Amino acid sequence: MKRWIAGLVIGLMPLFALAANETPEQLTRKVSDDVLAIIKSNEKDPIKVRDLVDARVAPLADYTRMTALAVGRYWRTATPEQQQALTREFRTMLVRTYLSALTVYKNAEVEVKGARPGAGDDEQTVRTEVSLPGQKPIPVDFSFERARQGWKVFDISVDGISFIVNNRNQFAAVIRKDGLDGLIKQLSDRNNALRNGVQANGASAK
Repeated sequence: MKRWIAGLVIGLMPLFALAANETPEQLTRKVSDDVLAIIKSNEKDPIKVRDLVDARVAPLADYTRMTALAVGRYWRTATPEQQQALTREFRTMLVRTYLSALTVYKNAEVEVKGARPGAGDDEQTVRTEVSLPGQKPIPVDFSFERARQGWKVFDISVDGISFIVNNRNQFAAVIRKDGLDGLIKQLSDRNNALRNGVQANGASAK
């Protein structure tokens, strides 16, 4: 279930409308409602949901920072081309993971519990709980940073486990074995598999 919850909250990130006059807590409330409405209205058409998400990704989460944090110390040795490829595949992985989990969450509820200061003056963490009927709520924390364009999400924690840290451990193992290009290939292969699954589900739903 925690993996499914992670899929849901990962998908929230590209939808955060970054408004200078809105706090991270307000953004989280608004986007949680929007995402759940999209899921309930389009649960049988994941391709349509993908299009709705893509139409709203102009104010993105800080994917470059997220990817750099996930890749860790190896990011500094990556070429600009490798950094671009890693960021592109990492972003795609987030969105595709969300799409693959959509059908699970048609009855999900998200309760925003409040916000607390982050590590720096320009960071905040918004605490939420995600629940399904008959299930114990799972705590989900969104880490925000204030950028020139507004607040952006750079990490999430599901039941105390950071998405960035979890991926960093996995990525490091792949890089040590196959190098940065090996990690790019693994992410690309995974994204292609998820893409084919979404297309198949979308075709069967129509």
